Amino acid sequence: MSSSKWVKKAISKEEVEKLKNKFSLDSLTASIFARRGITSGKDILYFMEDDLRFQHNPFLFNSMEDAVDRILAAVPEKDSPKEEHEKVLIFGDKDVDGVTATTVLYDELCSLGIDVQYRVPEGDDAYGLSIQAVDDFAKQNGSLIITVDCGISNNAEIEHAADLGIDVIVLDHHNPKENIPSPAIILNAKLSDSGYPFEEISGCAVVYKVVSALRFSKSKWYKADEALLNAHEEENGQIAIECIKLRNLVPVSRLVDHILPGEKSIYDTKIPQYLSGQIILCWDKANVERLLNLTFGNSAQFNIADIRTEAAKLYPSLKNLPLSIVKEMSKIAKYGDHAPTEIGGFYNIFVTYVQQDLKKNFPSDSEKEKHDLQLVALAALADIMPMRNENRLFVRSGINSINENNVHPGLKELMSNLGLLGKRITSTDICWTLIPNLNAAGRLGQAGIAIELFTAKDDSYREQLAKKIIELNTKRKAFTQEAEAIAGTQARNSVNDFNGKLSFVIDEKINKGVSGILAGRLVSSLGVPAMAMTYVGNLVVGSMRSCRGYDVTAFLDQLKDLFVSYGGHNFAAGFSFEKEKFEEFKRRTKELSGTINLSDKNDEIQIDAELPPSYMTPDLKKIIDRFEPTGNENPKLVFLAKNLPIVSGLVMGKAEKQHLKITVDCGKNKWPCIFWNEGERLHRDFDVGDKINIIFNIERNVFNGAETLQLMLLGIEKSVQ
Repeated sequence: MSSSKWVKKAISKEEVEKLKNKFSLDSLTASIFARRGITSGKDILYFMEDDLRFQHNPFLFNSMEDAVDRILAAVPEKDSPKEEHEKVLIFGDKDVDGVTATTVLYDELCSLGIDVQYRVPEGDDAYGLSIQAVDDFAKQNGSLIITVDCGISNNAEIEHAADLGIDVIVLDHHNPKENIPSPAIILNAKLSDSGYPFEEISGCAVVYKVVSALRFSKSKWYKADEALLNAHEEENGQIAIECIKLRNLVPVSRLVDHILPGEKSIYDTKIPQYLSGQIILCWDKANVERLLNLTFGNSAQFNIADIRTEAAKLYPSLKNLPLSIVKEMSKIAKYGDHAPTEIGGFYNIFVTYVQQDLKKNFPSDSEKEKHDLQLVALAALADIMPMRNENRLFVRSGINSINENNVHPGLKELMSNLGLLGKRITSTDICWTLIPNLNAAGRLGQAGIAIELFTAKDDSYREQLAKKIIELNTKRKAFTQEAEAIAGTQARNSVNDFNGKLSFVIDEKINKGVSGILAGRLVSSLGVPAMAMTYVGNLVVGSMRSCRGYDVTAFLDQLKDLFVSYGGHNFAAGFSFEKEKFEEFKRRTKELSGTINLSDKNDEIQIDAELPPSYMTPDLKKIIDRFEPTGNENPKLVFLAKNLPIVSGLVMGKAEKQHLKITVDCGKNKWPCIFWNEGERLHRDFDVGDKINIIFNIERNVFNGAETLQLMLLGIEKSVQ
């Protein structure tokens, strides 16, 4: 890391000032956004706001209403005999995303009284819905299968289910292939016609959206055809009449007309037809009716409800405010790319009012949502979802809920056994400690244990399961070390055989459950995409991981005629094929490897900001926290500081590579610094008393319950005197 090139992108003062003024930012935050290319309001919003109000409406999924109605049809009638109840199967995946998705949906369907069970791949079961699982469920007279974190590639299995009279709902987020399953209700944001505005959510997040929609369906607002109506005077003497039709709080259409008073009859406009059959809502009914009468005379008679009266019960400060003022108070409008409008402000405050009304009428749902979001956060980080857009809200909300000591059952016991309970948890703790343990159960063919951990009602049983999962992770580590030892030489030598663009490893001694980990580590060490495979029965089962901008699913598509099953994401996928096809698979993979286009290796460290000594204060943690969670597409902040005197230094550790610990003087504050594996540089490249330039991340260090900040160094150079 210390040999990497330091790069601080040039930005203009005008650009920084523009961001500061438009979004009320401090100079440092604005400069970081500018350097990272985060300059649009819709992107900045998800860094500056934490309210779940800013997440996308679940009914933006075009098929959401269909999915909700089909699930509600499975809710048994009160006092109906059990033998008449529909049976529902949730079929999930074995990784953290699949386990959490299964848990969130299972808990919600249980709360609705549905006769529901779950199933995930166990032992050597392949990924995804299987014919065997469908047949087993059919023997129980099952009528609805819901796949979570899988299903988008299970065309044959879903067609087979339909032949047996079983309906299927697919809740997935993996890349769809050319032909999607049918017949099925499908919610996958990556489908071109999904309607959903953000593709990169986890499988558990898709389930969370369905659960949110199910909870919304209990309210009077579900499927209600509402129209927001507003009228206001314009400077040219015209009256602007604005309408928005809503269904499940989603804008369906808009109508705007500008009319001079007395110019035309209301029946010469589209307004009566547009509002026909709608529940018409306005803000300040007296004013709207006055302006309609001014424009059209007494012919403009509508049955209008004044939402301001109801909203004022929740927000008393709004009681007498006109929309011309309310629109300026909208946080969403602040991040818009146009000036706020009255009808836009009305829509925003109406949605907020409905959400608060739901919390008031269904308080238990709000509490359940906090637990759900803890699992959604785990899934987003485990599946390496980009830390932008609403993923930031999910992860921040989930982590904040955990840190409020309101921890999901099962997660609480696991955290306790890992020494995390009571600590302030960050995304780093989740990625490095919680996720590997939870994933271990699925990797070793026992994913059901992880679901039981989250769904079991007995505290002592959950404690036993938490310990079991930690034991499985210890075994997983041993399998991983063994796989790395087996693969090392073969992996390095294979790169030349595959045109210098792919590492190709296969060995029967590699445990199936760690093939993905092995492929990922080969990518890290060799800098090219990697395949890691093993034998399971009469199949070859493997994982492919990528880097440098290369899409592995597109690569595997070219081999699809060989596969029993395959699928995944752009940079991580799995596949299986029959043993006897191995030589053909290897030959074609070798030929195709020559077509792999990789972006250049990047040994640069991008600097987010240079900090003068006066900025080096504990207040920096506010900036660090604002950019949490870090991860995919949002790396940790990297700072540069120059001419800092070293006031103390020592070498730590007994291993061959020792670590460096120094303290630098920043005027009012002295900062401890750690540089892993760079202990040999003290007394060789610099010494106590020297001035240095450093690049670093800032991290919290907790010792004996006390929290301090420290600099994690990425590079040091002696200052030029």
